[in-house]
Amino acid sequence: MILSDLLNRPVLDAEGRTLGKVLDARFVIDGAPTQLLAEARLAGLIVSPHTGTTFLGYERTDENSPWLIAAFLRWRHRGSFYVRWEDVEMLTERGVVLVAAYARRSAALSTSIGI
Repeated sequence: MILSDLLNRPVLDAEGRTLGKVLDARFVIDGAPTQLLAEARLAGLIVSPHTGTTFLGYERTDENSPWLIAAFLRWRHRGSFYVRWEDVEMLTERGVVLVAAYARRSAALSTSIGI
């Protein structure tokens, strides 16, 4: 599977209720460095209940200007959350299905990676 297969797919809870769409993915670089890059692994997904558009970098907690754009994007992405890849039960034709005990985490990206 490639990342574009996940983006904008519906996200469902264990009972089949729609929670939103996959907006973005978070990766962690934790492998040994090779000639070009270290290995990356998928850490989780950003889910948005309102929009399928990107945060344009405003999910970073220290980005707030221009303030009008930042305020608009924060409003548009209200309710967005991060879900760890371990909380994904399966991928189906209907969408991404989460485990019953999944945890909603903040979608904000800070300088200290707490993925």
